[in-house]
Amino acid sequence: MRLPRLNVILDTNVAARAGWTLPDLAEACVSGGARWLQIRAKTISGGAFLDVATRVLAIAHASGAILVVNDRADIARLAGADGVHVGQDDLSPAAARTVVGTDAVVGISTHTEAQIDAAIAEPVSYIAVGPVFGTATKDTGYAAVGIDRVRYAVAAIGHGPEENGGRSRGVVAIGGMTLDRAAEVVMAGATAVAVITDLLATDDPESRVRAYLRQLAK
Repeated sequence: MRLPRLNVILDTNVAARAGWTLPDLAEACVSGGARWLQIRAKTISGGAFLDVATRVLAIAHASGAILVVNDRADIARLAGADGVHVGQDDLSPAAARTVVGTDAVVGISTHTEAQIDAAIAEPVSYIAVGPVFGTATKDTGYAAVGIDRVRYAVAAIGHGPEENGGRSRGVVAIGGMTLDRAAEVVMAGATAVAVITDLLATDDPESRVRAYLRQLAK
């Protein structure tokens, strides 16, 4: 699967602070042209997470978009989502694939060169690198890693084992992403940029998504 340039991350806490429900935010983003959504819900129950994931999935698929669930392979499987994104303290990508299936999208967060090297040996669809820039959205425990870490991941994936996807796998830049910075990380070789808070910078996420897509198409 060729991953879209824009990875829209729908975070329950970020959305709530801005006065949005996740389904409404998802509707606005897909109306703006987003075709890759990721849902993240760190503080709600499993049942509530499954409910909102199911609702967002229907919105995504109606527009031809894919939905990846953050952290929870079980929720992804139960909702029928297109994949899962895991962190360093979650299931390994290989273990997650036993839950979501061999054809699902599986991504992993990385912050260091050692973590990138380890991720390359896993059956991942993409490696997320960050935080590229400083961010207050999520405390990863890591300082901003910069554009050079993105370049490192791109080069490492280019030499990755073919049996795990090799050159077909992507690099997603995340952390402190803004409209002005998006093109810069793509020029560094990133397959896509992940955006969270900046989508709500103008309280018009539909227009903001359109602006990102124009920027990333240059």
